[in-house]
Amino acid sequence: MSATQLKESIFASEGRVIMGQQHVMLNTGLIDGVTNAEIQAAFGADMVMLNGYDTINPQKNRGLTQMSHGVLADKPYSIEQIKQWAGIPVGIYLECPAVDGQVAGDRYVVINAGRIASEENLIRIRETGANFVVLGGNPSSGTTLSTITEATRLAKKVLGDEVLICAGKWEDGTLEKVLADPLSSRPSTEIIRELIDAGADVITLPAPGSRHGITVDHVRECVEFTHTYKPGTLALSFLNSSVEGADPDTIRLIALMMKQTGADIHAIGDGGYAGTAMPENIYQLAISIKGKRHTIKRMAGRNR
Repeated sequence: MSATQLKESIFASEGRVIMGQQHVMLNTGLIDGVTNAEIQAAFGADMVMLNGYDTINPQKNRGLTQMSHGVLADKPYSIEQIKQWAGIPVGIYLECPAVDGQVAGDRYVVINAGRIASEENLIRIRETGANFVVLGGNPSSGTTLSTITEATRLAKKVLGDEVLICAGKWEDGTLEKVLADPLSSRPSTEIIRELIDAGADVITLPAPGSRHGITVDHVRECVEFTHTYKPGTLALSFLNSSVEGADPDTIRLIALMMKQTGADIHAIGDGGYAGTAMPENIYQLAISIKGKRHTIKRMAGRNR
């Protein structure tokens, strides 16, 4: 699908889209013989984002390499192969670290060159066949909203309407506050306007109840602005901060708050076991957001 087609299909889903996140550098996956992306799709995810994906050194993407009967495959599988097996759109997360980005204490994490939102890596992403790109920053990466906006502008120039561009800040990659945080030094709506003007198709926001200090009201305000400033722009609410590793009851409660924000996409992070949220939590998020009818339809018929 083109970016326009994917955006239209998400819009038509009326706020029922579930996005899973898989960290591909940690290990070979939760279960031998299948990738985490396939597991997430099987438990109700409509899209999967690959975190930690190295565009220069694919051999580092261990999470796309199957282990079967104690034997590791020769090389990671391609994005096209993962898309075929999972039967859903697959995207890649790129980091936007600042040279002078400040982090808490001495926890600054240096990001591999293949994971940074450079022109070369954006071209490589397009060549992999990825359906979307997410621009942000993992914890302690020194990412700022300014660098994310710059990366969004570059991504729009390089990718045009071929790849869906998601941008925003739901993680504390630096001391700078995330979007929808009332303690931010700048109004979130001002930042969202800059991201949309730079070319963002989807604005990424934290989920209320999963990141400290973030409420339904704050995120709802951001979603309303996103939808009205440039009609057709989508909003994503991200359940992360390792709360994706909580019990299903917690996921259910947060999911209902996410639904109230009006977000179009409801994402769940990779802070569980082996680079993925637990399958039962992905399933719970799907059930809470779209009910059993649509969840089972996705689980059983995703290759149609």
